[in-house]
Amino acid sequence: MFIVLRKKPLIFLHWYHHITVLMFCWHAYANLSPSGLFFVAMNYTVHAVMYFYYFLAAINIRVSWAKFVTVIQLAQMVIGVAVCAMGIYYVRSETPCGLDRENLKWGIIMYSSYFALFLKFFIERYFFKKPVKSAAAVAKKTV
Repeated sequence: MFIVLRKKPLIFLHWYHHITVLMFCWHAYANLSPSGLFFVAMNYTVHAVMYFYYFLAAINIRVSWAKFVTVIQLAQMVIGVAVCAMGIYYVRSETPCGLDRENLKWGIIMYSSYFALFLKFFIERYFFKKPVKSAAAVAKKTV
């Protein structure tokens, strides 16, 4: 919401994340996946930090922890893969746990793809930043 209100473009990562998480959550709900509660709590924690950061940016308060927000998002993806992998271990060991193997498989795919996309974003944003050109330089180039 803050991105849209500030008239910033929505990147592929944003669209992909929201579409796939909707499908994953629907599948988890339909299969009564007990791991969903853990994922919701973890997601809420990360999003509380992230949206507070966006809120501050929206009211023109500059904070220097954008990199931290992306790091905790990356950590969330690693933990998500680990939780799903542990769930698959329990399902395979026939431990009575009520986990859905299919949902865990999709969870690993989803969290792994998010990790790759967030890592790409992190590297491009914080290590290979394109220099900001002045308005004069842009005007000179277009003439």
